Amino acid sequence: MKLISWNVNGIRACLKKGLARFIAEARPEILCLQETKARPDQVDLPLEFGGYRAYWNPAEKPGYSGVVVFTRDEPVDVRLGMDQPEHDREGRVISLEFPDFHLVNVYTPNAQNELRRLPYRMEWDQAFHDHLGALGADGKPVIFCGDLNVAHREIDLARPAQNRRSAGFSDEERDGFSRLLDAGFIDSFRHFQPDATGAYSWWSYRANARANNVGWRIDYFGVSKQLEDRMKGARILPEVTGSDHCPVELVL
Repeated sequence: MKLISWNVNGIRACLKKGLARFIAEARPEILCLQETKARPDQVDLPLEFGGYRAYWNPAEKPGYSGVVVFTRDEPVDVRLGMDQPEHDREGRVISLEFPDFHLVNVYTPNAQNELRRLPYRMEWDQAFHDHLGALGADGKPVIFCGDLNVAHREIDLARPAQNRRSAGFSDEERDGFSRLLDAGFIDSFRHFQPDATGAYSWWSYRANARANNVGWRIDYFGVSKQLEDRMKGARILPEVTGSDHCPVELVL
């Protein structure tokens, strides 16, 4: 089973930049997209999506945020948001239950310039942590994926010293991700490549950052330890363009 996650920075824009071609070539069983910036009735999906069921959670604000999951298999249950109105207006979480696991697609809020949204971000991190715990209470393993908007370790971004108190690399955000892993999850990419450097999933549009590989690894597949022996591979696909992020992949 191949799962792919990608922050497309606007699904309509990404469709014009090769999204359908990528799906036809990659052929994932499950595709999770973040920052779709559209309602489903605003998107004309090409034939390449014909074999998928689509589950959307758009933001209340037009053209903002939003997540969608495309899956070849019908889920047992679908939940939009985290059942917390203060966190669910921006369309950032969708959870699908399958017979063998729960899947959570997430687009975590950015702490923003000068960390002005950091207090809210910390509330969000706790709410998301609780949401994953509630899903896993039935004994099924949980897989979460998406843009977590945090580079966990210094090797997860090109210039850690210059970004020590930047959004996505504050001590608070990094500690929040550590607590998530400590709750029983595996960072799938680091499981297979614990010391790899220069492996990034997002690059600024400024200063030719992508061409120079001055990036951040902020897109993840987190996997319950119950599934450790079923993980066959995890990788980042920087050669795939169409967004300021690239896709990340998990194979079970």
